[in-house]
Amino acid sequence: MPALVNTNPPPPLLSWSEHPVTTESLDWAPLVIIDLAKFDQPGGKQELADELKDAVKIWGFWTVINTGISQEQLNRQLDIGYTFFKQPLVEKKKVACNFSEGNYFGYREPYRLIGKSDVKENMEMLNLPKYTPNYESYPRHDLIQAYKNEIQPFHRLVWDNVIRKLFILFAIILELPEDYFVQRHDYDKPSEDHLRYMIYHPRPAEDDAKIGDQWSAGHTGSMTLLFSQPVAALQIRTPNNEWKWVTHIPGGITCNAADTLSFLTKGYIKSTVHRVMRPPPDQANLERLGLFYFVRPGDDVPMVPAPSPVLIREGYLFEDQAKLASEGQNSDAVKGFEYVRARVKNVHTRNTRHVHDGRGMKEVFRLKNLEVPDFYV
Repeated sequence: MPALVNTNPPPPLLSWSEHPVTTESLDWAPLVIIDLAKFDQPGGKQELADELKDAVKIWGFWTVINTGISQEQLNRQLDIGYTFFKQPLVEKKKVACNFSEGNYFGYREPYRLIGKSDVKENMEMLNLPKYTPNYESYPRHDLIQAYKNEIQPFHRLVWDNVIRKLFILFAIILELPEDYFVQRHDYDKPSEDHLRYMIYHPRPAEDDAKIGDQWSAGHTGSMTLLFSQPVAALQIRTPNNEWKWVTHIPGGITCNAADTLSFLTKGYIKSTVHRVMRPPPDQANLERLGLFYFVRPGDDVPMVPAPSPVLIREGYLFEDQAKLASEGQNSDAVKGFEYVRARVKNVHTRNTRHVHDGRGMKEVFRLKNLEVPDFYV
């Protein structure tokens, strides 16, 4: 007997309307813009690697353009995310993050208080794992299932068109085989990668004042991609220890390196401190809807530094360390899944979330031989 096919049309989507950009005069970060249209041109990869080098080593943030992802495709994903967040809470909680296991897949409800204040978190998010055989049985919300035929190819497109190319550029910068980081973040192998829909809800000014106008900070993984959107809120801490705003680049994707990529490069690729702040006055009462892709290392990938000639020449890595890494003598090393799950559990099983006030520069999170500043303390 043939399998039954669901012929019911998917539920209608609400339409998300992009907000106008701020007219406020803000101190914008001078992020480098990487034009991926050059990638397949003769000499293009080397040219882009040269352009990207200082950004990954000094800033940890950059923007990519001409990704091959259309505005129509992006708008459709934003409509799906917006429709999801407008559902009743009971529906959204049907597939929830299980932080007791360090599992970030599913819906995250804003329930924690911030620090010692009476102010509650103002963000909701939905994290969707990859559409590969390893995650076929993973539960998904009805709305997400209804739009699988659109979400699934988009999920993969982001990895193929942007993430894969960036990993190749990192390898060129570090004089490694071009597939070095691609293999360690293979889309078709198990990892904690996820596509994220996220919305910040505006708060009264007096509530934001209680928490220093800061909405959130920090993350875990190898790399984060934020599809640029016009509500100004993201700030990065510059090499000079100054906070600067990240500007909106229509059609662009803001990228930043994170802690596991820093582990894999012995700190050469910088994991930069960043935060989300209350938007400027002309945007302070707007909802801030975002679309992200969070890149994680493969579940079985050991967190050991790459045997890069650049890391050796510049003193990040000793030759004997590089030899151990290249020969695969790392059976005791922390693996990608182990680190990501431990970090998520550590952060999200706390009853309160504190704003970044400098304590994170002294507090650290440790897992065996790995150690990172804890900006969530």
